[in-house]
Order: sequence, then C-alpha cells, then structure tokens
Amino acid sequence: MNELQKEALEEMETAIHTWFDEQENRKNAEEVVLRTTLQVGIFNSVMLDYRPGRTSVDSLKPLGSAAGNKSMRVSPFTREQILHEVQPLLVNIVRERLNKVETSPLIDYRFTFQGTFATADGLVELTVLETEYEAKKQQLLERIHSYIEKKLEKGTYPTKPLETFFSARHLLDPHLFPEPEAAKTIALFDRIQELNKGRVEALAEHRRDIIMALTSWAEDIFLPRYYDVTRSEYRANEYVIKPDAVLENKDEPNQPIDLLLYGAVMIIRYEPNYSKSRGQTFLELAEQLGSGKASRMLKQGSDSFSHDEVNMRHELVECKANDVFSLFTIVIRKEEAGAYERAISFILSLLRKDFPKSYKIKLKSSVREYLPIKGLAKSDTHRFFANALAYSELHPLLEEYAREAMVEFEWYEDAEDEKSVMPGSYAVFGLGLSSERYFPLVEAYMDLVDDEHQLMHDKFTAVFAETYGITERSTPTLISSLLRSHDSLKLKIQPELENEDKLTLFVQQIETLSDDEAERVLYPIWGKPEKLTALARKAQGPRKELLLCLLKAAGID
Repeated sequence: MNELQKEALEEMETAIHTWFDEQENRKNAEEVVLRTTLQVGIFNSVMLDYRPGRTSVDSLKPLGSAAGNKSMRVSPFTREQILHEVQPLLVNIVRERLNKVETSPLIDYRFTFQGTFATADGLVELTVLETEYEAKKQQLLERIHSYIEKKLEKGTYPTKPLETFFSARHLLDPHLFPEPEAAKTIALFDRIQELNKGRVEALAEHRRDIIMALTSWAEDIFLPRYYDVTRSEYRANEYVIKPDAVLENKDEPNQPIDLLLYGAVMIIRYEPNYSKSRGQTFLELAEQLGSGKASRMLKQGSDSFSHDEVNMRHELVECKANDVFSLFTIVIRKEEAGAYERAISFILSLLRKDFPKSYKIKLKSSVREYLPIKGLAKSDTHRFFANALAYSELHPLLEEYAREAMVEFEWYEDAEDEKSVMPGSYAVFGLGLSSERYFPLVEAYMDLVDDEHQLMHDKFTAVFAETYGITERSTPTLISSLLRSHDSLKLKIQPELENEDKLTLFVQQIETLSDDEAERVLYPIWGKPEKLTALARKAQGPRKELLLCLLKAAGID
C-alpha cells in the first residue's frame, strides 16, 4: 500500500472509530430498547461512505451516495483493491469494535456493515461484514412468540404502535422466519387492526407500519426472487421478470404470494392516493407470475367484499364496484330519484366498509347535468352527483354521503391535477348552493380541504358569494371558505359592502380571526392592503371606522 492509500485507510478507520465512540458514549441506549420487549438492539445496519477527504459512517445510507456522485479528490484505490485489500482490513477493525458491544443494547441480533467507496473505476457498493448473534436472536424469538400469544392471540386491549412497528418487521424478517407462514401472519395483522379499531388515529399508524413492513418485504425479499429490479430515488421501481422465474404452488393456500396480495390490498385501501399505484403494481406482478387470484382481483376486485356488496342489479339501476381500481360503475336504467338513491346508498355502504377513499365513477346515463360552477372537471363523477342533486328529496342522503366521503388528502380519480377535488366535493358544492341548511356542511368541508393541492373550492366560493351575498347566515360560511382560498380568487362583493350594516356584520366576523387569517380573507375582496388603506383614508364617518377596524384586524397600521 502506498502512502496515499495508507492515509485513505486511516481516514476510513477514523470514521469507524468515531461512530462507535459516539454510540458507546450515548446515555440513552438502555432506555431506547426498554420501550418494548420486541427490540433487542438499536443498530442493525451501518454504512461507511468513503469519499477522499469527507468520509463518514452513519446508520442511514448517505444521501448522494448514488452512482455518478463524484468525489472532490481522486480516489487512490481501484475496485479490485477495495475488494481484496481494503475490505479484509475493515472487517478486522469493525469486528474488534463489535466484540466490545455485542451484548450491549447498541447492537441488534443481526448487524450489517455496508460500504460505498469512491474508486478510480467508479463507485463500488458492497457488504463489508455481516454477523449474527445467536443468543440475542433466540431471546428475540422468545419475546416475539410471547408477545403474539399474550398481546395478540389472547389479548383484548389496544396495542402500542411501537410494538406493531417491530412485530410487523420481525414477522417478515427471513433471518428470524426463513419462510413466513402467510396465513398466520395475515391473521396477526388483521388481529392488530381489530384490537385497535376503536382509536382512529392509532389504527392508521398501525396500518402504516404494517404496510411499510409488507412493502419492504415485497420489494427487497420476495419480488427480487422472480424479477430483476431497477431502483430509483425519483420514480417507481421497474420490474423485468427473470427468464427462469417459476412460482410454485401459486394458487394453493398459505403461500408467500398471499402476503404480496394482502399488502397490495392494504396499500390500495389505506394509503394516500399517490401511493396506490404501488399496490396495483404488486397485483400485476403477481398476475405475471401466474397467480389466478391476482388475475381475479384485477378483474373483479379484491376478496375484501362479498359478491353482493360489490354488485347490485335493479330495474332502475345497476351498480358494480372494484376496489382494486377504486371504481364504481353505475348504469341508470330509468332516470328517477329512486335510481340515484339506490346508487348513492350502494356507494355509501361500501365507503363505510373501507372501500378506497379515492375513487371514481363510470356513469351510463342519458342525463348530462353539471353544477353551475365554471372550471370543474366535466367528469362522470361530477355528472352523477349533479344529476342526483336535481332531486331535492335526495339532498339529506347526499349530505350523509358527503360527510362520509370527505377525507383530507384523498381525491376523485377522474379529474386532472389542477381540477382535482376531495371526495364529496360535488355533493357539498351543490348542496351548499341549494339551501342555507347546508352551510354547516360547507364549513366542515372547508376545515378538511387540502388547499395546498386543490383549487376548485375557490370556484365554489365565488359562486357562493354571488348566490348569498353578505347576510348573518352566509357570512361565517363565506369566511370559512375564504380562509382556504388562494391569491387567484377575486370576489366582486365590494359594492355590497358599501352598505354599512353589511360591512358592520363583516367586520364583526373578521375581528374574531388572527392577523394572518384576516389578511387572507380580505385579499380576495380588496387585493393588496394598500388598496384597502387608501379606501379607509378617503372614507368618512362610521364607514371609515369600520374600514380601519378591518385593517387593524389584519395587523395593518
């Protein structure tokens, strides 16, 4: 080894020792693993990122360690030297440090030391060392079995999300369970959800951890057996089936592929809209492997619902639902209230049984109604609800539907990005314009709407203001809508606010807001604060005082 190479090795050794020293000096290691019996160590993987002059060791893969990231200095090693000279030396250094801490809570039952090395031949990524501690492994397995028996199988109380975080990963860890028992694992995941069903936020967290564990297992363990995988930080994985890929016993019960299908359905049902494509990809990959169950699911939906729940035939209407594609297919055979009532009830029933929250409607109907709001997507989903809104006797049912359908960060799936709307939007907009009775519904909608990614509620707000103006009943609802508005919205209600009584009513509502909220509400009406300031300066008497109150409410001197 020449001098440059010796210096480089010293740089790596220093980084390794620094990391181990920092961990050995931490005060909370024991406290971390005592949070749950399902954790026997903190670290199971560490990455050395060697780039001359800025080498680091971290428990997370360094951002920017991807191929093509060039070092500022030329590496003194070739690929072959890293593999045959450097790696053996690093193994000795790491193993010596591990021997001192293997029984401590710092190190998990299994530990991997990985490396990313800049070389003269390009970036080299390799596993420097893998080791397993049998005593810790057996201890962990005993704790897992005890947890399953006492907390899940015999337990009757909600469980902790941290326990699910670890148990879900352990059950799918091939070093703990070489071939997972699919049926038992799925039953345990269902049991976790059952025990926690009374706590909405906690249940969502449990589901996220289960889905994350299933996704990691599918992408890192199961699918690479059958597919060549191209990974990217910026787009979805690409899969090319291997020429010799054969999935044995594919349609027999209790096979690993059942976990892939279960994970696909979990993703489709519970993940945000932007993540659902991963679930559909899992189903399509399973179908490529010859899974008849995956093929049926793609055509008919998952096995999450009975045939009668997703199919309804009546002389007035025919409805079908496919949760895999988040699709309701509705054929109106006779245009009357009863047809739409049955269709809405069909949708509502499935939403209450956890049908995917982001969905679309494929409609066959001879009627083409749309809401009187310019800019909304003229989709089948929009048309269905506009058609239904024509029947006033259905309005209470539509409100019931809307309150069930509204979920933040979910979307109707048949509108382009700039016209996308939260489920329930068309019913809320139509009901809000039909009667003051539905003002509370509009306010509930505005509390939920994702105003960072949705614009269409501005279109509704403009029509709402034109329809109702400034009244004692309408003003709180208008302000709740303006609080979610964007700078592009312009309301033409200044002439109405020339009336001092109406301006007084408006001021009373504005004064209940924070400075930032008041400024956001005022902008669609008067634009920049300077314009309102100029109007106040020119005004006289009570009107001047009222305008000054608006400026004060917005924190404008």
